[in-house]
Amino acid sequence: MWRGFLDVLFPAQCAGCDEVGSGLCARCAPGDVPSTYALSTLSVTALGAYDGVWRRAILALKDGRRDVATALGERLASLVRARSILVPVPTTKKRRAQRGFDGGDLLARIAAAESGATVIAGLRHLAGDAQRGRDRAARLAARGRFGWAAESLAGRRIVLVDDVATTGSTLEDCAATVRTAGGVVSEAIVVARAQPDATTIERNTDA
Repeated sequence: MWRGFLDVLFPAQCAGCDEVGSGLCARCAPGDVPSTYALSTLSVTALGAYDGVWRRAILALKDGRRDVATALGERLASLVRARSILVPVPTTKKRRAQRGFDGGDLLARIAAAESGATVIAGLRHLAGDAQRGRDRAARLAARGRFGWAAESLAGRRIVLVDDVATTGSTLEDCAATVRTAGGVVSEAIVVARAQPDATTIERNTDA
């Protein structure tokens, strides 16, 4: 009830052009071909590079825009295979309180609803610090920041979900935690990649 009331007062508005109707309208949504690149133990697929409209949309998501989260989650669904198990990278408790929701969790749940996947939100921060604002060296050095607070994954194949990847250290840290819970994880999907200078592999979107 309250959600519908708020939608009337504050209708969805494009993060790119402010047009009412969607958090990211069809005209502004980039037509980028998703790209896949390799981390140490993960293959990461991004919808686009972290600039232009993608950057504005992710910043709007981080500012608490649920309409933008919905639009981005729907687009992430194109990268999700049916019956996949998605594990979102969690934000900190402080960020969650500021935004009113966990961005990674919301993206994963919207993508899952669109694709027929399942979400297990079992990752938890053990330390309260966020990666946002750290320099590259500090990001790469960060390890052991997550714990697992759900059922054993016992050999189940997992796909990690996040909004933006920079050095990839957070994804690798989360993957290590998922493996301690018994999960098998070699893939991650993100809205955007913040460092497009490394070698990428064009991804067939039907794969």
